[in-house]
Amino acid sequence: MYAGMKQYKALLYFVVINVILSCSAQDRSYKNYNNKLSELIEAQTLDESAISVLIDKSNHKLTVLIDTLIVKEYPVVFGGNPVDDKLKQGDRCTPEGKFRMLSKYPHKSWSKFIWINFPNNDSWEKHNQAKQDGKIPKDANIGGEIGIHGVPENMDILIDLKYNWTLGCISLKNKDVDEIYPYITENTIIEIRK
Repeated sequence: MYAGMKQYKALLYFVVINVILSCSAQDRSYKNYNNKLSELIEAQTLDESAISVLIDKSNHKLTVLIDTLIVKEYPVVFGGNPVDDKLKQGDRCTPEGKFRMLSKYPHKSWSKFIWINFPNNDSWEKHNQAKQDGKIPKDANIGGEIGIHGVPENMDILIDLKYNWTLGCISLKNKDVDEIYPYITENTIIEIRK
């Protein structure tokens, strides 16, 4: 009887500890989601110059990282065809690959615009290969002016519904694009993947 009671107490102790740890982890995650990016960076005394951005098309998510540490995640939407890689102008696809910021500026319709360097060398290689393979017409243009931006005023619902409304850009809620805007520089690696 004593051995059984000892095992029962050990099991109970194990369950209680796991519940406490689970609640603590959930609490940290909840706070992490609601804290401003600036607060998270300052609290961790993280090096802003090591910031990178990962955009996951399959999960509709933009992740801000410092080195390999996930600092914060945001919901995003894409072009009307969110699945395929951008090969030509007008295909409504969001490009995939590694990019950098060309410029950023306030935008009258979408809060802020972070312009990425599409097309880059990899984009041109994929575009030219698609022409050779007959996937796109020989006279197709590659396109450009792809960026990360907000939504029209009072249209956060587009993000909540995961409605892919852009011509190939990445769109966030205006409060979210405003939050990441100061931290994106010409040195920031912006990776977009399927």
